[in-house]
Amino acid sequence: MTKAKIAVIGAGLMGHGIAQVFAVAGHDVTITDSFAQNLETAKSRIAANLRDLGDDESAVARLQPSADLAEAVRDADYVVEAVSEDLALKQKLFAEIERHVRRDTILASNTSVIPITAIMQNLAARERALGTHWWNPPFLVPLVEVIETQWTSADAIAWTMQLHAAAGKKPAHVKKDVPGFIGNRLQHALWREAISLVEHGICDAQTVDEVVKASFGRRLPVLGPLENADLVGTDLTLAIHDIVLPAIDSRPAASPYLQKLVAEKKLGFKSGEGFRKWTPEEQTALRARVMKHLKAMRGN
Repeated sequence: MTKAKIAVIGAGLMGHGIAQVFAVAGHDVTITDSFAQNLETAKSRIAANLRDLGDDESAVARLQPSADLAEAVRDADYVVEAVSEDLALKQKLFAEIERHVRRDTILASNTSVIPITAIMQNLAARERALGTHWWNPPFLVPLVEVIETQWTSADAIAWTMQLHAAAGKKPAHVKKDVPGFIGNRLQHALWREAISLVEHGICDAQTVDEVVKASFGRRLPVLGPLENADLVGTDLTLAIHDIVLPAIDSRPAASPYLQKLVAEKKLGFKSGEGFRKWTPEEQTALRARVMKHLKAMRGN
């Protein structure tokens, strides 16, 4: 793909990682943020990431921080917003962005929960607007969900898919703008049942995690759920579903057990206790194991 001019709105956890991916791919990237500290440290954080990964630090030279939103997006071919999950803020940002970009500039929102349709509904040129859901950390997790709305043009989707594929990502086309897109719908369906098992005294939280990691979790990097269903046979899958699905949690709201944990300020790592108790040392060790695993999976 030819070099593009990319503008990233937000230099926080997700934004600086997205900017890093595009800069490494050879694109000129402007990054902006309303918080001065985020903007001032963006290049140094990206350089540190590249050193840690053993990647070429010269990519940092293709990054241009800008405190002015209009200046950051003015010549962009592609703008991706990566600010906090606040619908009103995102709508306000895109209304301003649209005033300063070309008619053919593609506009993307990185969000994991807010419908893209709601974010983009007030734009004048909604056909060039879409969603791109990156996963954290953006420079290690390959998936980017590219979300189509009822207005998005086929050309905008195709160009965005190509942009991300050429940058080494694995873009997945989400053809309908549904809550949670694909990945989070699957992830939180699993979490709902995991919480239910603990809530109903079937096992404790540590056992749930051990069962997943020691069984089907081992296969997931190479065997997706529908590949697995075909492997064992749709007839066996149907027979199992007839027995197990009626017993699986299907409540259309959050678990009372989860609500109770939050009400009691048992917020996981934030408070030192959630489904399990966590010492600072255990938290550090788990984060390190996750990063080590993701680094080992690069390129797969």
